[in-house]
Amino acid sequence: MAEYLKKSHPPVEATDTETGTTVQRMLLEIQTGGEEAVRRYAQDFDGWRGDIVLGDDVFFKAEKSLSDGVKQDIQYARDRVCAFAQLQRDSLHEFRSELRPGLVAGQKLIPVNTAGCYVPGGRYAHAASAVMSVGTAKIAGVMNVVATSPAHKDVGVNPAILYAMKLCGANQVLALGGVQAIASLAYGLFTGNSADVIVGPGNRFVAEAKRTLFGRVGIDVVAGPTESAVIADETADPDVVAADLVGQAEHGADSPVWLITTSRALGQAVMARVPSLIDALPALARAAASSAWRDYAEVVYCETREEAVSVSDAYACEHLQVIAEDLDWWLNNLTNYGSLFLGEETTVAYGDKCSGPNHILPTKGASRYSGGLSVGKFIKTVTWQRLDRAASREVGQVAARISRLEGMEGHARTGDIRLKKYFPNEIFELGTLGGHSHND
Repeated sequence: MAEYLKKSHPPVEATDTETGTTVQRMLLEIQTGGEEAVRRYAQDFDGWRGDIVLGDDVFFKAEKSLSDGVKQDIQYARDRVCAFAQLQRDSLHEFRSELRPGLVAGQKLIPVNTAGCYVPGGRYAHAASAVMSVGTAKIAGVMNVVATSPAHKDVGVNPAILYAMKLCGANQVLALGGVQAIASLAYGLFTGNSADVIVGPGNRFVAEAKRTLFGRVGIDVVAGPTESAVIADETADPDVVAADLVGQAEHGADSPVWLITTSRALGQAVMARVPSLIDALPALARAAASSAWRDYAEVVYCETREEAVSVSDAYACEHLQVIAEDLDWWLNNLTNYGSLFLGEETTVAYGDKCSGPNHILPTKGASRYSGGLSVGKFIKTVTWQRLDRAASREVGQVAARISRLEGMEGHARTGDIRLKKYFPNEIFELGTLGGHSHND
């Protein structure tokens, strides 16, 4: 039976109806007021009065402001992420097969026409998110990628984000954040290209806007606060485990971190180390990590690794690290996670920034049924079929009978007419509707 050495105590919060109401109002205003409404929101929320669609001069200035080292690091991240995305793309295949003589069916992979990529630009400069979204969309074969990120007062969009967007092949970039950015992508404002799918993390207003617009556009996930879990056994280094938990807790005051361990001593050692590591962080990160650890963190002791797997799969967390012996066993037995990080030499921050696999991942238990952002999010897997007359003779009879079985006479008659046209001298058993036999 799992034992909690530390249990979370989230603050009691009132049901959040304000976010949904605000988003609904803003979307309606933008839908009716168009670009002028968006400009007004950009001024009111971000103090931005400059151009919404950014020109070449802005990207040139951004690139010149960055050191060669920063640009090389972003290029490194781009190369790793795009290489992994290309492997994903190469694993997807079109095919055609003759299912029966004369019945040929197949699968095509068609990229969406326009992808919208939202890149946060608030507390942190998320250059890596630009790489993850824009780079993956271009590798998927999307011809038109519209990227957007908040522009603040006289500063504009963060230059590292702009450099990453351009490096990865964004076709158009908007200086917008928040609901107004998501609405502009969905409605095709400023670019004339409505997004077919919108991806990328954001605050609760961004997440709610994506959720509200889902159906009109595709989305990756409705993202919640970042989640991270570590599974560790007695061989794990408590200093490393504690550092990894604290490192992820700095995402935000409501970002849960969980330790699942088969060693009670390890769990207690980690808990003893965490407070000093949090105290050593810069002020902004310290405030976030302190609240996250106090209110949302959990430490769970499990007697067996099988029990640890069960607990982990119940969390179904976004990021999952394993620092334990027999890593292949864990790889083969864990089922619910957004992305898995195996071994002490691997940590979530590597995946967040530059190691290759995408860091835009499912939260709130969504890893039970969904993976993270991949080239597949930007590609439609569609099917086609073609029959000759001999195959139509075989399939048509069965389709007509099943249609009448289901009470769908109109469907049945689309088979009848072909059988009569192609084989006028034959009589077929075409099923019954309401007790009456149909044949020709």
